[in-house]
Amino acid sequence: MARANYGRRRILVTGGAGFLGSHLIDRLIDRGDEVVCVDNLFTGDKSNLDHLHDSKRFEFLRHDVSFPLYVEVDEIYNLACPASPIHYQHDPVQTTKTSVMGAINMLGLAKRLKCPIFQASTSEVYGDPAVHPQREDYWGNVNPIGYRSCYDEGKRCAETLFFDYRRQHNLSIKVARIFNTYGPRMHPADGRVVSNFIIQALKGEAITLYGDGSQTRSFCFADDLIDGFLRLMDSPDDVTGPVNLGNPNEFTIRELAELVIELTGSASSIEYKPLPQDDPMQRQPDITIARTRLGWEPKIQLREGLGRTITYFDNMLTRGA
Repeated sequence: MARANYGRRRILVTGGAGFLGSHLIDRLIDRGDEVVCVDNLFTGDKSNLDHLHDSKRFEFLRHDVSFPLYVEVDEIYNLACPASPIHYQHDPVQTTKTSVMGAINMLGLAKRLKCPIFQASTSEVYGDPAVHPQREDYWGNVNPIGYRSCYDEGKRCAETLFFDYRRQHNLSIKVARIFNTYGPRMHPADGRVVSNFIIQALKGEAITLYGDGSQTRSFCFADDLIDGFLRLMDSPDDVTGPVNLGNPNEFTIRELAELVIELTGSASSIEYKPLPQDDPMQRQPDITIARTRLGWEPKIQLREGLGRTITYFDNMLTRGA
């Protein structure tokens, strides 16, 4: 599908008041695009967008994507969905509706406008993987009826919809599978491991490890991930994805806790608690497709990225005090 290449692009970002959405909007505004941000503010925070209020190229709409939306845009980035277990398990039915109905509504809009659409999928489509590292051709090991299923299966169904719209309507789609990402503007109460550890360390509280800390994750800094988003959206039409986007360097959760303690200079101890149901033991992306088709790989490694994230949360806690 040919893409309009005249004038300034007008781009819709759903979930734009969230952690990743707000970083994406900054990059789009910086390169000269107009942005329509849509968010129902369930987990998004308008303070992430305060610096854009005077921009003539930025517009905010409070809207739930599980209901239809009628706007005129040239591209769509669909990021709307709570992404941490605390938030997506708070209202699991709504989480599934956001993933599935949100995808249907945004795909319908893209079909009407004949414009490219990007789906923020997740490494959680792989479940607790029996293959390591995870490649895009791995179908996953997902519990369809567990506590995490509203998110895992919702995102899997959204991918199905995207590829069916591609096959049935020749829609230009881009599907990214996002692995653990961190950085400034993370929600301080989202229960994710990086924000949890940093806040606990800065407060001098015990750092909570679930399980024995031997489970692994691969942590990608937000700036790197957004670069991957933009490269994927601007790639040739035959590059549909799914494409893994994440940092392939793998760390145990205990190693992460020890590094946070070191970088914060905290005296926090480590406290162990039972592992939650269906929490994956390993998570590491194979990013061969991203390297070969997008020319993308992360540049910011964990120590540097954590330092920048710690500074953000330290300033937040200081202001809160």
